[in-house]
Amino acid sequence: MDIDSLRARLAGTSTLRPVGKVVGVTGLLLRVTLPGARVGDVLIVHRRGEPLSAEVVGFADGEALVVPLGELTGVGPDDVVESTGSGLEIGAGPALLGRVLDGLGRPIDGRAAPTGLKWVPVDRAPPAALGRRPVDTELATGVRVIDGLMTLGVGQRMGLFAGSGVGKSTLLGAIARGTAADIVVVALVGERGREVSEFLDRALGAVGRARSVVVVATSDAPPVERLRAAQSATAIAEAFRDQGKNVMLLVDSVTRVARAQREIGLAAGEPPARRGYPPSVFALLPRLLERSGQGETGSITAIYTVLVEGSDMDEPIADEVRGILDGHIVLERSIAARGHYPAVDAVSSLSRVMDHVVSPDHVQAARRVRSALALYEQKRDLIGLGAYEKGTDPRLDRTLALLPELERFLCQDAGLSEPLERTRSELLRLAQELA
Repeated sequence: MDIDSLRARLAGTSTLRPVGKVVGVTGLLLRVTLPGARVGDVLIVHRRGEPLSAEVVGFADGEALVVPLGELTGVGPDDVVESTGSGLEIGAGPALLGRVLDGLGRPIDGRAAPTGLKWVPVDRAPPAALGRRPVDTELATGVRVIDGLMTLGVGQRMGLFAGSGVGKSTLLGAIARGTAADIVVVALVGERGREVSEFLDRALGAVGRARSVVVVATSDAPPVERLRAAQSATAIAEAFRDQGKNVMLLVDSVTRVARAQREIGLAAGEPPARRGYPPSVFALLPRLLERSGQGETGSITAIYTVLVEGSDMDEPIADEVRGILDGHIVLERSIAARGHYPAVDAVSSLSRVMDHVVSPDHVQAARRVRSALALYEQKRDLIGLGAYEKGTDPRLDRTLALLPELERFLCQDAGLSEPLERTRSELLRLAQELA
């Protein structure tokens, strides 16, 4: 950290800090007495060994309920607790490009701490609705099925709905490498430790990593750190957006963010509501997801992955997220089982802004191809049994004749990035032959 950053932080820091003490530990929570504590304040617990950071999440019976930002080992009764007087902040700026951070914004890649960063709050309100510019410009991802049939717009917020093991991380890596955005910010929340290195080395690669910032909170991290990882990544993306950059924000996964908030809410005494999720989860989701999108200058195009249990698209988190975002990409296990990558269900997936960002010819071609794929899926069992007689349905006959070419269009090598114009040209050709 450079001297100017230190001076800026010290200028807004009070020299008088309230001091209290630990009075109890219940499950995930610390109970402390601390005059003047406020929800969201970061506290320092002077325990045996290194001090422990913690955050105030509520109050009960005159005590502050505090969630630790680390392990509780070494905390004891009457340990001194000191308030920082502010909420959690992280450093953001160009020096973070190519770096890997933990959920609280601290480098974990073994390199020296970045300098010249601007300190920004991790949690902040979304931009005003009337201050957002419209989404009217297409954004290439390099993934043919997405660019052709569910084209993204600059500043769009998209959901990627998938079960485990269907190529979700691989697809995110391909988007990070192939996107036309200026900067990529990735949040890996609740991932297995082994998968982090694999994502960095294989899915993201050296090319993608050079223009990316990666924020990681593995499954063993405290719930507050897992929650803050998504918010920290969003805050970093916002800082680049405020500089006029077009940012691609990838959050994997918002389901694990919701589960972290559930742990915090239940520990703080909230009653469970929909399938065990307390009300604070459903207040958190729109506040987090609405922070991305168009700004006054730059933009944040965001893709949030959602873990779908047993292909249940109506489970609470999936249903809530789908209602907030501007479209959804569905990965289907049965498609992945056929060796089809990416395993995108083109019929069930949709971009709500596509009609506003591409030409009418592109829109009509996409609709015609999607309609042909839907017709084939309806008749797949009949065709497989040999019960369909050629000539019965001319539209289906044309689809079957072009099926190998349609499959080639939908499939793509994980290491290949397809130019948008080539994708569009191929889509128009297929649509013309289906007419």
